[in-house]
Amino acid sequence: MLILGIDTSGRQGSVALLQAPDEQGGPLHTVELAPLAGGQYSELLVPAIAALLERHGLQKRALSLLAVASGPGSFTGLRVAIATVKGLAEAFAIPVVPVSVLEAILLASPAQGRAIAAIDAQRGEVFFAEHVTVNPAANLREAIAAFDAFAAMLAAGSPPPTVLTPDEVLAARLRESAFNESAFDVALVARPTAEDIAHIAYGKFLDGVRADIATLDANYLRRSDAEIFSAPKPGTLPEPR
Repeated sequence: MLILGIDTSGRQGSVALLQAPDEQGGPLHTVELAPLAGGQYSELLVPAIAALLERHGLQKRALSLLAVASGPGSFTGLRVAIATVKGLAEAFAIPVVPVSVLEAILLASPAQGRAIAAIDAQRGEVFFAEHVTVNPAANLREAIAAFDAFAAMLAAGSPPPTVLTPDEVLAARLRESAFNESAFDVALVARPTAEDIAHIAYGKFLDGVRADIATLDANYLRRSDAEIFSAPKPGTLPEPR
């Protein structure tokens, strides 16, 4: 069973090829993890996938599962990735499992107790998420907020959370925030790669998760630039999804 992982959600992305002995839960083996330069996903993604498969003597039809980082993150990067997996899925009847970048951060962390994943959304905003049930595979609460609103929410939280972020600047700002008087901890973690996305997607696949290709879309959380600049920006914190 061959799994193609794709992550174009951030400034740097990656594609990965992994192999499992079967579809019954056998251990995954990473065949290759290849980096992708950010800002050029629309030009690089499809050729990178073709080159990855060619290096290992494989055809696209040999793939058994497509794992894609569904966001939040770069609007263009996510759109390119989703369009690519839709094309492969429809052409070769390959199942797709999308994975939230924020969920991947939470699942990879050894943090005990309440944990919140956060990444820099630019424009003074933060993407964040936390699990709201004991079951980490369900009920992921995701939202976007202005930095001060996010820090205030953390300070008011009970019990105090641990914030997990791969962004050094965001981590430093949170530690220095006027709202943080030992109210919450901040842990700098590695940003998920296409390899991590593939591992999580494989687990979901074994649990019966499959995306509906007709309705599959990225989790942008924020509207596109065209929408943002054509209307006044809301002054209130949006309801979490």
